[in-house]
Amino acid sequence: MIVETNLVKPRALILGVSGQDGSLLAKLLLDKGYEVWGSSRKVQSQTFENLSKLGIAEQVKVVPWSPSELNSITQIINAIYPDEIYNLSGQSSVGMSFANPAEAFSSVTLATHHLLEASRNHDAPVKIYNASSSECFGNTIQAATETTAVNPASPYAAAKACAFLQTANYREVFKLFCVSGILFNHESPLRPHQFVLQKVVQAAKRIADGSREKLELGDLSVIRDWGWAPEYVEGIWRMMQQTEPRDYILATGQSYSLEYLVREVFEQLHMDWREHVVINHAFKRPNEISQSLANPERAANELGWKAEVGIQELIKRMLNGTVN
Repeated sequence: MIVETNLVKPRALILGVSGQDGSLLAKLLLDKGYEVWGSSRKVQSQTFENLSKLGIAEQVKVVPWSPSELNSITQIINAIYPDEIYNLSGQSSVGMSFANPAEAFSSVTLATHHLLEASRNHDAPVKIYNASSSECFGNTIQAATETTAVNPASPYAAAKACAFLQTANYREVFKLFCVSGILFNHESPLRPHQFVLQKVVQAAKRIADGSREKLELGDLSVIRDWGWAPEYVEGIWRMMQQTEPRDYILATGQSYSLEYLVREVFEQLHMDWREHVVINHAFKRPNEISQSLANPERAANELGWKAEVGIQELIKRMLNGTVN
């Protein structure tokens, strides 16, 4: 693979470009004048539907990548010479990680190690973003900050916590510019339907259109911080523009119960959620996190980033079904 040198545009590589965050980030970077390369763990079978929905499928250069092989990412970096690498790839479902914990480790922890090692041995400076997760903290009695100890409650969270610590270690020991964004729940219509807010929204819309189905959910008492994903990718980009690499939490700073979220979705469609929702204990995860609270002050103070979309507007946009 031969890549022409471009002395004008910054060049970014997005690992996991087919997902919600990857596609939104690709659009943001293209709008900022970047040359964007992308890959996915399953590039051969991907339709890159999200890129098409955003109208950028033809503008992103896609390359195959095997996260389990160090040589794979090494060859890509040596061919592309990216200025910035955004690692958003890996298993993204907490529930799925209980069924396949080995994949969580391989696709998140091992893949992150390979990326860091390939970047360390590369012959040009490269900035690295690692997608961490609020799941690393487990239950939070007080709002989590960037220095809150990790306490993972699922295989997914354990894999993410390990990748977070790896990234910090390479930053401190090998002096790489590598940062972790610790993102709390962030949603858009590009979210897969197995994620709870999208699941609720799609079911409520079908019921409003006349479906007689019942929406089955697990524990409605769980508390989360939900935000609007297109805002969060701006925060991700800002992390990579800092003089010194640091980790940042991105969140709204406001947390709500799942019951509140469900009620508001149905109310915006002029329905009473209690007539359409049933509790199914089979949907309750093992070791479920009951409460997730965030303190995003560092991002506000140092990045000038603050979530502007509140919970009501988030639900409205999800029901509307458009990203822009």
